[in-house]
Amino acid sequence: MPAEDFKETVKQQADIVRIIGDYIKLKKAGAQNYAGLCPFHGEKTASFSVHATRQFYHCFGCGVSGDVFSFVQKIENITFPEAVRLVAQKLGIPLPKATYSSPSEARDAKLRAQLLDAQERAAAFFQERLKRPEGARAREYLAGRGLDADAIAGFRIGYGPDSGFLLRDRLASEFSEEVLRESGLFSWKQEDGPRASGSGLRPDRSEPAEDLPKPESRSPMAGAEARSPKPDARIYSKFRNRVMFPIANDAGRIIAFTGRTLAIDEKAGPKYLNSPETGIYSKGRVLFNLDKAREAIRKLDYAILVEGQMDCISVYAAGFHNVIASSGTAFTEIQAKLLGRFSKNAVVNFDPDTAGAKATERTLGLLVEEEFQIKVLTLEPGFDPDLFIRRKGKDAYGEALRGSQKYFDYLIDRARSHFPVRSPEGKVKAVNYLLPHIQRVPSRIVRDELGQEIAQKLGIDSAVLRQELRHVAATRSAAAVKAPAEAQATDAERILVRALTSARQMQPAAGHLSARDGARDFIKEEEFDPARQAQYAFQSEGLHRGLATESLVDALLNAGAEVADVMEVPCSESERRMLASILLKEDEELSAERLEGAVRALRRIHLRRRLEQVQRELNNPGVGDDKVLRNELLFEKDRLSRALRDPSLAEDGLRTAPGNKKSA
Repeated sequence: MPAEDFKETVKQQADIVRIIGDYIKLKKAGAQNYAGLCPFHGEKTASFSVHATRQFYHCFGCGVSGDVFSFVQKIENITFPEAVRLVAQKLGIPLPKATYSSPSEARDAKLRAQLLDAQERAAAFFQERLKRPEGARAREYLAGRGLDADAIAGFRIGYGPDSGFLLRDRLASEFSEEVLRESGLFSWKQEDGPRASGSGLRPDRSEPAEDLPKPESRSPMAGAEARSPKPDARIYSKFRNRVMFPIANDAGRIIAFTGRTLAIDEKAGPKYLNSPETGIYSKGRVLFNLDKAREAIRKLDYAILVEGQMDCISVYAAGFHNVIASSGTAFTEIQAKLLGRFSKNAVVNFDPDTAGAKATERTLGLLVEEEFQIKVLTLEPGFDPDLFIRRKGKDAYGEALRGSQKYFDYLIDRARSHFPVRSPEGKVKAVNYLLPHIQRVPSRIVRDELGQEIAQKLGIDSAVLRQELRHVAATRSAAAVKAPAEAQATDAERILVRALTSARQMQPAAGHLSARDGARDFIKEEEFDPARQAQYAFQSEGLHRGLATESLVDALLNAGAEVADVMEVPCSESERRMLASILLKEDEELSAERLEGAVRALRRIHLRRRLEQVQRELNNPGVGDDKVLRNELLFEKDRLSRALRDPSLAEDGLRTAPGNKKSA
């Protein structure tokens, strides 16, 4: 099946409300509309709408709009062909053989698929090695961390042997050298010379000479590993003598690893070693364990956010399945948006030491800006979530979870502990500490409530604090980056655009109707055709000229009959956003009376504009010296004024208004 036909088949079968509903909560908001919080920008009031009949979405806050494919493409951060295939998989539609628009696109897709396969093969290799005799120390470590066989299997934890070549030789039988180098699983010597650079790949940083793997003796019993094709000897395994924790994307595909060293000597390298960023892995875009936790987060409507993978695994194994962790990086804005797809409530449980407290504050700031409802779980000094559960048990952790603080209570307590609020200087420092956090809060009402609470707890005059908050709000307003303002269409324009798009296809204009014949058609209910009447009004009278919808209406009028989906009419992005905003508000019926009223309203708009233009010409210097011109203008002004007073004359008054080039 051709790619275009397959795309249309999937689109016809896809229910955009159900697909988007898998990512965000939607509520019925009209006969055909559903509303929810936009996943593409922070908001507290739902401005994101989905039209069930026309199968498109639009956000009135940030302006994004599109069909089911563009939504999945944007929210999953994937290519358009990948979005089509993903929607097809959600619908259970068999996938055709992939086709690509260019050789480079085909190559990139093939490399991406091979990288995913390589991570999967590596995970199986590490799991296998954990069960072998050389994995004994790794098994002891995991047992000491309280992990049983079920937890180890569930998280696919493995062991990277103390060898530079075993994994390399295993994968070399299935993957090219390019895939090995791009996989993030291997390092190579800096002195590769022309061969390394010739592949177009950048080598990793060179590792210390003493850390390079030593040559190994090969046993005749090495099996397939000894018989596999010999790869470049300069490539060697990055993860050696480490407990291996796979990192999966939210779809459950393994895309990277974290390795925890078992060595204790000075040559062991970092305690935790993470995969570098690759074509399938960007650490700032991934939340560890989200693939397992997403359904629990949706069901419970909150997430537990911890720092490390071991903390996450321990909390999950204890029965708290809505737990996730940042993956080898500080929490990022992209991760906050990703989490917000599943719930806008979070309990942050980072380590209570100095570094952990600072990380908590940074994370809180990002979550505040994304309008999360946040609580902070602070455990006893010296306890991270993993140690707390092992020492005190899951019931104690559950009790601590229920006692989590609201995020600003946590910050106020930290301010009071850091600064002596009994003195004026201490109060100033405490307020200055809190103000940047307040500035991140989008809602003015919430900022005011926080201001009152802070004033009470710090013993500060609330009027003084309100003045500071107003300054913060002004700074926030000045710094805010707003979406480009879209042209505002009048109600009359909206009605006629809705009418114009009411037919699936644009039909040719019907002959040369007179203006009065066209007017009579509006009141013939038995012959009433909204699309035809709107088309006539725009084409015959040019009622859209000079208005906000001019270019959009032209695009709709010029669309060929083959464009059956009105949202696919060729037009600019701003015009498409305007069309989406109009169609998402089609609550009232398109009656003949409404269309006739809209036409009269647009005629009067043109009359007013022409009248204003005539008045400006009358006010021009020198017009009084030209009596003929002045009389013509006065006559035109009188005629336009009478037309505005008498709606029945609006049609005749419009005759010379939009196209009167002599006076213009």
